[in-house]
Amino acid sequence: MVFRSRRIVLFALALLFIYLIQCYAEDNCETLPSEIHITKDEYDDMGSIVRSCSGDVSVNKCEGACKSQIQPSVVTATGFLKECYCCREKQLKDRYITLTHCYNTDGLRLEDEERATMEIRIREPVDCKCHKCGDYSR
Repeated sequence: MVFRSRRIVLFALALLFIYLIQCYAEDNCETLPSEIHITKDEYDDMGSIVRSCSGDVSVNKCEGACKSQIQPSVVTATGFLKECYCCREKQLKDRYITLTHCYNTDGLRLEDEERATMEIRIREPVDCKCHKCGDYSR
């Protein structure tokens, strides 16, 4: 019986230690540069691919960890009070990118000026921060 009580106390202390570390850990959500490969297909009115363009692009991304916690609660239905935060965009901007590797349906690279490149619009983060998980009402 003493062994079981000691085990419960050690478990409770471990939970408390983890909780304290989470409470005092700092958020490190930040905007970082990254490299991605983009492929965009163009279709005709019948839904068939006319050309496919691609390229490697440097873009901003959000990365990092945010403070979150869970604690026992007698008030909530699940028995736990959860405060979860995730790293995501604070503000987005439109950015136009030119893809320079365009190919026809036979896989041949297009050379004519009008079809050899494709301009596309992407949205990328300007700034990132910790948001409450599931909160999309910005």
